Amino acid sequence: MLDIKHVTGGYSPQHPVIHDISFSVKPGEMVGLIGLNGAGKSTTIKEILGFLQPTSGTISVDGLTLKEDPDRFKRHLAYIPETPYLYPELTLREHLELTAMAYSLEESQWRPRMDSLLEEFQMTKRLEWYPTTFSKGMRQKVMILCAFLIQPKLLIVDEPFIGLDPLAIHSLLNHMITLKNQGTGILLCTHVLATAEKHADRFVLLREGQIALQGTLSEMQTQAGLPTASLDDLFVHVAKENGL
Repeated sequence: MLDIKHVTGGYSPQHPVIHDISFSVKPGEMVGLIGLNGAGKSTTIKEILGFLQPTSGTISVDGLTLKEDPDRFKRHLAYIPETPYLYPELTLREHLELTAMAYSLEESQWRPRMDSLLEEFQMTKRLEWYPTTFSKGMRQKVMILCAFLIQPKLLIVDEPFIGLDPLAIHSLLNHMITLKNQGTGILLCTHVLATAEKHADRFVLLREGQIALQGTLSEMQTQAGLPTASLDDLFVHVAKENGL
């Protein structure tokens, strides 16, 4: 679903943040993207979304690159950012309707889906509310609702648990698992390593813009020479290798 091949890039061609990164996310698979602050996780996500352009390498979603067909490329994916980006002049209802229009969804598709999501995330009574009246957790829920409304082929999730209450986290994880079982590929960027270890199928562990470890937990244990290590242990091992 997502195929990243030998990507180098960042904010300046003279000073790349990520270096020769290659990994994939298959349909029906959740891949955890993890690493220290500044390791290159956000830059990698921005390269995938097209906010940044790689200086070398290729990024494809469902076999398409952004240059080949920008509209189809973008309609294949949804993004839940760490910091919610909302339109202050639009209500929750209007955010959802705008999302459906942007992705050319038929009303018969998205309307029942919207009602179900609103109930699941306890936002039904807030349909006519504006973002200025929302708590941080509620604003995050709006981004989650918009992403799940689309039912994308690729879902990119960046630190989604910040600000959410335990019930919302439970609903988020359940819905991500449902999407995964339906064939959606998911790239999950998080520092909540216990959750990543429990739910992700494979991992990409970045260090200073390069892939330090990659694969299933058992594969990374073999790569690190730590056969009984948890994901947290491997994270610390990679950080200490970097002299931190």
